[in-house]
Amino acid sequence: MKPQSAKAKGRSLQKWVCEKIAEVTGLEWGKDKPIESRPSGQSGTDVRLEDQVLKIFPFSVECKFQERWKIPQWIEQAKANKIEGTNWLLICKQSRQPPIVILEAEAFFDILKKAKMGVDG
Repeated sequence: MKPQSAKAKGRSLQKWVCEKIAEVTGLEWGKDKPIESRPSGQSGTDVRLEDQVLKIFPFSVECKFQERWKIPQWIEQAKANKIEGTNWLLICKQSRQPPIVILEAEAFFDILKKAKMGVDG
């Protein structure tokens, strides 16, 4: 695959993630919006989130749209780019497959606890 095609696939996943975060938070996404897909080659998380978004969605997002998965390396990258006060979140995808979310187990169980409090509260 040409590098240009690979970058386009990566951008498509990042934009999909931005749309989903916007749905969850009710905030806008796009260029110069609270939720923004970071151009490839820039340092930091793949999805730039302003503070108002991080209060609702406290994750530092790394996106990978690749056929061969290198999960341990990607987790290290996600940890290295993690914003203070957030959990790292890795979203992986292969062609013709749905996206998969990877995060630390403690973060997952914290989400479930908060969801249960919302239901029971």
